[in-house]
Amino acid sequence: MGTFIQLVIDGLSTGSIYAALALAIVLVNQATGLINFAQGGLAVLSAYVAYACLGVGIPLLPAVLIAVVLSFVLGGLVERFLIRRFEGGDPDTAVVVTIGLLTLVTGVTALIWGYNNLQFPSLFPLTSVDVLGAVVSVRSLATTATIVAIMVILQVLFLRTKLGLALRAVADNPRSSALSGLPVGRLLMVGWGLAAALGAVAGALVAPQLTLTPGMLDGALVYALAAVILGGLDSPLGAVVAAWAIGVLENLVAVYVPLIGHDLKIAVPFVLIFVILILRPQGLFGRKVVVRV
Repeated sequence: MGTFIQLVIDGLSTGSIYAALALAIVLVNQATGLINFAQGGLAVLSAYVAYACLGVGIPLLPAVLIAVVLSFVLGGLVERFLIRRFEGGDPDTAVVVTIGLLTLVTGVTALIWGYNNLQFPSLFPLTSVDVLGAVVSVRSLATTATIVAIMVILQVLFLRTKLGLALRAVADNPRSSALSGLPVGRLLMVGWGLAAALGAVAGALVAPQLTLTPGMLDGALVYALAAVILGGLDSPLGAVVAAWAIGVLENLVAVYVPLIGHDLKIAVPFVLIFVILILRPQGLFGRKVVVRV
């Protein structure tokens, strides 16, 4: 029983890493209608910015806050001067642009800081506590709690605030939103800025658990996209729940299903995606979109 609890708790901790990135992807989609493949690269860049601030003597928390602010500005600039040129056209083109942006950001990050593994300090204590016979780090618990708080904030933002409703309106129908008097351009910039800022928080949470490298979140991005598809592109709650489910199922399958083991556990999210897309294409928590002709 102790082993099972340990696997579940470790899975939740790993799933929180995926959830941090998945929430940023949901935020971009809700604000602009796009899936941003560059989200992981921007999050890593923000972690390096925080690391550079630490190098000049700035304390950890202010360094992370500086990275969040700069990421917000960078996200807005990326939308204004790059993504906007492709908005309103073929959505596939915009997606390819974000993939190219991921490659560019990763390359620039590597050019400036290199590929050496760097140690990023943790925002939370590194002590552990005993939970039903399982050893749980305080950092994992605090990271999970932070993810839950961000999820709640995003749910409230999109469902209960004028800004969130305006962002969703612009993502659904920019032309009608413009005719209604909404500042479409500024709202799109704000949406990308918020997503980049959230990515900065994700980078600061994830970097201490991994090693800081330009490709730190490449693998996590795949799982985050899987979580977004499983949970629903329009549901922060769904993205987090799906990310946790992927992390827990991976751990359980690797130990209790010898045929799969640790080598093939990466297939778990893809099998889940296959099943969910057949049974519920909008995701577990997503809303079905009805198009009137």
